[in-house]
Amino acid sequence: MAAPMLEFRTPGFNPYAVQYSPYYDSRIAVASSANFGIIGNGKLFVLELTPEGVVQPGKVWDTNDSQYDVAWSEINENQLLVACGDGSLKLFDLSVDNFPVMNFHEHKREALSVSWSPVTKDSFLTSSWDGTVKLWSPTRNQALRTLPVGACTYSAAYCPMNPAIISAASSDSHLRIFDLRTPVSAKYHLVATIAVHAPAMGNSLPHLAGGGVPPPGAMGGGPSEILTHDWNKYNDTIVATGGVDKVIRTFDIRNPSGGALSYMMGHEFAVRRLAWSPHAHDTLISASYDMTVRLWNDGSPPPPTPPPQPNAPVRMGNMVGMMNRHTEFTTGVDWCLFGEGGWVASTGWDERVLLWDANALVGMRR
Repeated sequence: MAAPMLEFRTPGFNPYAVQYSPYYDSRIAVASSANFGIIGNGKLFVLELTPEGVVQPGKVWDTNDSQYDVAWSEINENQLLVACGDGSLKLFDLSVDNFPVMNFHEHKREALSVSWSPVTKDSFLTSSWDGTVKLWSPTRNQALRTLPVGACTYSAAYCPMNPAIISAASSDSHLRIFDLRTPVSAKYHLVATIAVHAPAMGNSLPHLAGGGVPPPGAMGGGPSEILTHDWNKYNDTIVATGGVDKVIRTFDIRNPSGGALSYMMGHEFAVRRLAWSPHAHDTLISASYDMTVRLWNDGSPPPPTPPPQPNAPVRMGNMVGMMNRHTEFTTGVDWCLFGEGGWVASTGWDERVLLWDANALVGMRR
């Protein structure tokens, strides 16, 4: 039996990101680009889901360059941000037609991600191909802080429970953790660097919980670009990463040299986006260039979890569902914060936005 699914099309524009409103379960934002984001303009859609189950456009704005990410404001239900190919960030308001209400432009190359603080709600983060992460206030044109990474930074995010902790995933195969409470002179707030593809310190090959070692490929074939990451919403020391090597890994930032806690394998091409469930501590979803969206269980115990022990066995997470209705690269996925905990939105280069119930996919292999 197929999972229930609703659809919206974006003719002439290839979506890169999708996000549910944190205020309404019936409102979804989609950032898209003409010509697959290679050249041309962008289009931002705000979609409304009617009580009859029809997805229709509420507001649409054009930008002069491609759009690569989108984030709803956490302080104003009518505002949302997009990250653009010319390095700019644009803040739009549902009450204002045609033009953004604020424009932020310090990045020297493509702005690749935007993330709004879920705790203090008064700032947002951006990352860029220029190798920096910037912290902004929505009321100021100039960045509040610039955190140097030194490599193309595909995603940056706030810790969901501590507004001073920031993470960044980049093309040099590293996940970086910044603590804004530390002095700026101390490596620009950098407090930990996790080599995603390196084995645990002093442990050349990790052992699986229950015995044995990870299957071939779990350790990766050497460093490769990290395209996406996300914080566990129930355990604020756990981060998941995904990228070019197709493997999803989880890490505990309390032990940055300890290697991965768990591996999730199954995607046939790069993992473009992943998101932890806001409803369960051990569940996440991923979108890949293999045109599938997959639902995973990482096998972790309920929080709180004790600090990781040296040479602790790693887990192999399980794929518990797969959706393959997209016909091009899937580039975006997000969970609805409301309801019974299963509805997600996915989007891809096939000019489609799909809204569906991930719980209906559990155990299915469609």
